[in-house]
Amino acid sequence: MKQHDHFKFSNGVLAYPLVFVLILWYVYWFEVETNIFFNAHGIYPRTLAGLQGIIFSPFIHSGISHLYHNSIPLFVLSVALFYFYRPIAWKVLGYGILLSGFLTWCIGRPSYHIGASGLIYVLVSFIFFKGVFAKHYRLIALSLLVVFLYGSMIWYVLPVEEGISWEGHLAGLITGLFFAMIFKKEIAKPKQFAWEKDDYNEADDEFLKHFDADGNFIEYKPEEEVEDESLDDPSTVYIYVFKANKEDDKLDEM
Repeated sequence: MKQHDHFKFSNGVLAYPLVFVLILWYVYWFEVETNIFFNAHGIYPRTLAGLQGIIFSPFIHSGISHLYHNSIPLFVLSVALFYFYRPIAWKVLGYGILLSGFLTWCIGRPSYHIGASGLIYVLVSFIFFKGVFAKHYRLIALSLLVVFLYGSMIWYVLPVEEGISWEGHLAGLITGLFFAMIFKKEIAKPKQFAWEKDDYNEADDEFLKHFDADGNFIEYKPEEEVEDESLDDPSTVYIYVFKANKEDDKLDEM
C-alpha cells in the first residue's frame, strides 16, 4: 500500500463504524422487544463463566441513555481510526476488545461489567498516543482534537462515580497505550503536497503558471504545445530566396 493510500477516504471509513454502532442498537432493541436481557453475559471478573463477557460485553448496555452516550464517541473515534490508521484498524478493534476485556476480568470488582466504553477508551488512548509517537503535525493535531473532545473522560479511570466500571475504562486506556507502542513502526503519514517540500519552486509549478503575478487567470500552454502563430498573421511578410543546392555548386566547379 502506498503511503498516501493510508489517507484515502473510502466507503468503509464510514460504513464499518456505522454498522458496528447499528449492531449495538439492534441488540438493545432485541432485548426490549423480547424482554430477554443479556446483562448476565457481561464480564464477571475472575470467574470462568465471566470470561464470555470479554467478547459479549461491548454489545450489551443497561439502558437507552447508556447506549446513546457510547454510540456517538464510538462512531466518531472509529471513523478516525479507519481514516488515519486503516491498515491496523481491525487489529486495534479486535484485539482491543479482547485485551481490554481480559484486563477488566482480571482487575474488576465482583459485578457484571457491560458496555462499549472500554473499547472507546482503547480508541481514545490509541489515537492520542499514536499521534504523539508519530511526531507528524497532522496526527498530533488529531491527538489534540481527541483530547479536546474527550479529555474529560480521563477522570472516569478512577472510582469517582458509583455504578461506572472505572476498571473497564482503565483497562481500555492501558490497552490503547500498549497498541500505540507495539504498532509504532506502522505510522501512517499523510501525503506531502508539492508546496510542502523543501525543493519546491513556484516557477516550476504547472498550476501556478496559469496565473499572473496579481492572481489573474491567464491562458498558458506548455512549450511543447505552443504553435507558430505567425502563420496566421496577415501582416507577416515572407521573403523567398532561391539558393542553388550543393550538387549545382559542385557542377559549377568542374
